[in-house]
Amino acid sequence: MEKDVTEALLALLDSGQLGALATVIRASGSTPQRPGARLLLRADGTMVGTVGGGAIEQTVIEALRGCLSSGRPEVLIRDLGRDLGMCCGGRMEVFVERVEARPRLVLFGAGHVGRATAALADTIGFDVTVIDDREELNTEARFPTAARIVAEPSEVADELGLTDRDFVLIVTHDHRLDEEALDVTCRRPHRYIGMIGSKRKVFRVIQRIHARRGTPALARVYAPVGLDIGAVTPEEIAVSIGAELVALRHGAQAPHMRAVDHPALARVLAGELTPEAAEKLPDR
Repeated sequence: MEKDVTEALLALLDSGQLGALATVIRASGSTPQRPGARLLLRADGTMVGTVGGGAIEQTVIEALRGCLSSGRPEVLIRDLGRDLGMCCGGRMEVFVERVEARPRLVLFGAGHVGRATAALADTIGFDVTVIDDREELNTEARFPTAARIVAEPSEVADELGLTDRDFVLIVTHDHRLDEEALDVTCRRPHRYIGMIGSKRKVFRVIQRIHARRGTPALARVYAPVGLDIGAVTPEEIAVSIGAELVALRHGAQAPHMRAVDHPALARVLAGELTPEAAEKLPDR
């Protein structure tokens, strides 16, 4: 049974799917399972393993479902007789946690900010793929922990196979490439897209995309990218971006700099206001 759970867990992680895992960490008295017993709940509702059946397993399954949704781990402590009415009468402690593969960060741009962010992103739990057509910069020496693709954004849009678990970061050396990267990614599945640049640049890029192909999906576009911490150097900007990724991954409130939330954007897209004029308006 333990081999079945291990194999199912590895398959889940390889597939990039979510799951929740319960592990018996302590048991005393008469209990249906001993420490080490595990139960895996997949996102589709199927399960592998057991923590004992009966009322304790139903309690654990409810906790697994909650953890799958919230991502918050917890330790369940239950007296099987007093709390659950089971005849065993022992006591069990079960650790419940969400399990998921490392999310992918697709990073357009191998410059100073891209290099600093790729290094930081690896340490905070992201698998990084760097895309830049400049062979002299997109090298293993500069990005030793990342996958690399030497190409422009439009050349790899289909190859990337973006999913709704992928994070995208746009920090290229050229406004045209930033615009191209945003255009090809925001119309595909994604969890997050961050684009570097001023509020004026963001308005102008979205205005151009809107004029050419209609308004793209902006609900998960964070531009300007990062948290508002006054970052200046590439390394500081990387910290700002990394902090934003962590905040979003954990659902925490944070001072994002999203210009796409600015009420002036609608007027820019309607041609009533220039990006330069919109940039000067108060945030709200």
